[in-house]
Amino acid sequence: MTNDLQSRLRADLDRAGYYPRLVQGVLDIALAGEEVRAYLVHPETTFDSREVRRHLTALALTPTRLVMAHVDDVPGNEVPSAAATTEAVPISRIASVALTHGVSDPAGTHGGLRSDDLTIAVTWGGAQQVDLAPAGCSDPDCEADHGYTGLLTPEDVVVRVSAQAEGSEALEQALAFARALSAATVSST
Repeated sequence: MTNDLQSRLRADLDRAGYYPRLVQGVLDIALAGEEVRAYLVHPETTFDSREVRRHLTALALTPTRLVMAHVDDVPGNEVPSAAATTEAVPISRIASVALTHGVSDPAGTHGGLRSDDLTIAVTWGGAQQVDLAPAGCSDPDCEADHGYTGLLTPEDVVVRVSAQAEGSEALEQALAFARALSAATVSST
């Protein structure tokens, strides 16, 4: 990591505070020397009845690829453990960039967008979720086996940033990353 943007990425990973050296190390390997043109660091903490779990997603856009790092706590070990996974997708393989803007007071949005949150969903066909349910027919007395019906949903990467939860600066960074990613996918076709 060498340019100014890469230095800011490193600083944001340090600020996120979730194993920053680990995340920097796996990103460095996955970036393979490519320049970072835009990035997004998104730490998350989830709570359930038994434990607190941390998770971090870092997205880095290079001239040719979208590089992602996902780091999660691994529960159940005596010593704190984490799993770090990276994936690099050529920009030309990105099939869709869906941006969902949460906007309060949409009628009061005059001459510009004031997002309260942003969900970035990127698909390239790497992972899909299948939801299956028993199939049926319209005959209420039918006892035949009609097999199953299902829904196949792309599930490559989804990141949601909220100004209320993460702050307005984090939302601005997410919007800037979304612009850069959208622009990169336009020019790669």
